[in-house]
Amino acid sequence: MFNPDITLDQLNAMSKNTLVEHVGIKFIEKEADFLKASMPVDVRTHQPYGLLHGGASAVLAETLGSVASFCTIDSIQQYVFGLEINANHVRPVRSGHVYGTVTSLHVGRQTHIWHISIVNEEDKLVCVSRLTVIVKNKK
Repeated sequence: MFNPDITLDQLNAMSKNTLVEHVGIKFIEKEADFLKASMPVDVRTHQPYGLLHGGASAVLAETLGSVASFCTIDSIQQYVFGLEINANHVRPVRSGHVYGTVTSLHVGRQTHIWHISIVNEEDKLVCVSRLTVIVKNKK
């Protein structure tokens, strides 16, 4: 499903000078049917109590889903952006890294729906998210 010509290095380079780079998200694995990224849990991603901010989890989820959509389209002719995101936060994290994995629920001509699971370093579920993305033709 994902364009095999797109590399992890290219995906990480696209993040330069963006929120993705600022919070430390790195793409670490790409297969035909899933994409995985890591994000540090530190002062950039904490809320005031020293825990992973739910919004940071949503940033990781939206990043993974949007990039997954990018990996399925003709980026010369099309672009994508998020329409709706849902996130359920199930476990707090204080430090280390979290890991998000995105898989497809639906990849159509005009909309994509993605399932994103975020786990801690012990592979315990931290957040589960669903992202709907729209595909638009460039004018």
